[in-house]
Amino acid sequence: MDFQLVTDQAEFEALLDVLIAEKRIAVDTEFHREKTYFPKVAMVQVAWADGLALIDPLEVDLRPMARLLESEVLVVMHAAGQDLEVFDRACGTAPANLFDTQLAAGFIGLSSPSLASLHERELGLRLPKGDRLTNWLARPLTDSQLDYAASDVAHLLEIHGRLVRRLTADGRLAWAEQECVEMLARERGRRRPEDAWMRIKEARQLRGRARDVARSVAAWRERRAADVDQPVRHVVPDLGVVAVAQRAPRTIDELRKVRGLDGRHCKGAVAEGLLGAVAISDELPPLEVDAARRDNGNDVRAAVTLVSAWVAQLSRDIDLDPTLVGTRSDIEDLVRGVADAKMTTGWRHQVVGGPVDDLLSGRAALAFDGRGGLLLEPRSS
Repeated sequence: MDFQLVTDQAEFEALLDVLIAEKRIAVDTEFHREKTYFPKVAMVQVAWADGLALIDPLEVDLRPMARLLESEVLVVMHAAGQDLEVFDRACGTAPANLFDTQLAAGFIGLSSPSLASLHERELGLRLPKGDRLTNWLARPLTDSQLDYAASDVAHLLEIHGRLVRRLTADGRLAWAEQECVEMLARERGRRRPEDAWMRIKEARQLRGRARDVARSVAAWRERRAADVDQPVRHVVPDLGVVAVAQRAPRTIDELRKVRGLDGRHCKGAVAEGLLGAVAISDELPPLEVDAARRDNGNDVRAAVTLVSAWVAQLSRDIDLDPTLVGTRSDIEDLVRGVADAKMTTGWRHQVVGGPVDDLLSGRAALAFDGRGGLLLEPRSS
């Protein structure tokens, strides 16, 4: 495979001049974060109409790439979430115009396809797999590693073109583009310490003061992990966060009795941080979602279950990835009438929100269609 290996700063900045004149480019990264909080970028791959380049960030400063990312050039990526964090860290910015092929594939009925499966489905090509888990920070890189890295972007613009044609024909290109815009905004705020508790399944199930303690402890853990550049689980495991939330220790002795913690958690800055987080948990502002979902005791579980079944069936019938349409929580918000419910705006309202509003208001009804499926039909009166 032909590619340009860029290890010189002047060569890199000359390449940026070429890329910024393109209408679209394909981009991918290789990085490690197993032992760190922040991703350590080890390779940036870029393909354009007339070429392909592998940029070595151990040899060049990536910060000038910010002007390319912030330009009008369309940046095509696959499953861009963590790559966006890489660029935010390395360049201080993210693509202004992003097309995520994994996200877009959901609008033709594929459920979060891998890059390899998308290549095979769209182009009949098999991507190499051998170097996926290689050490990308080791130098020199082998020919096999370089070929693997190049293959991730070599055909991505062709896949983009195929997806755009299909989405345009289906009238869904604007849907996919809007979802990419929303994903950009969502990913840039993904590591907010205040939201860290929501990434712990057991913490989401807590109520009352225990949940407030979990919110405070998880936020402290996130900030601590960033300060020392360690994965959050190395600072305090999830089990420890939940156990602290349930017991709310006030002293070192009480902290030592908490499940999921060991000696290193019960001394020094970590112990001080944990106890401090517990102490200030009463001062946290209430969660807005609590007020929004207050419904005077109404039980909506039956309605949510029924609507969820219909939404899942509808998604399959019209070739939409159900996870794109929304979660059970999103459906609950819609049923409860939460003002800013996800399904009340944009394409989701068109596909789901409007029909469900008709259902809840009595203008429509759900019935079995005689084949084991559900049918949403207007009511005559």
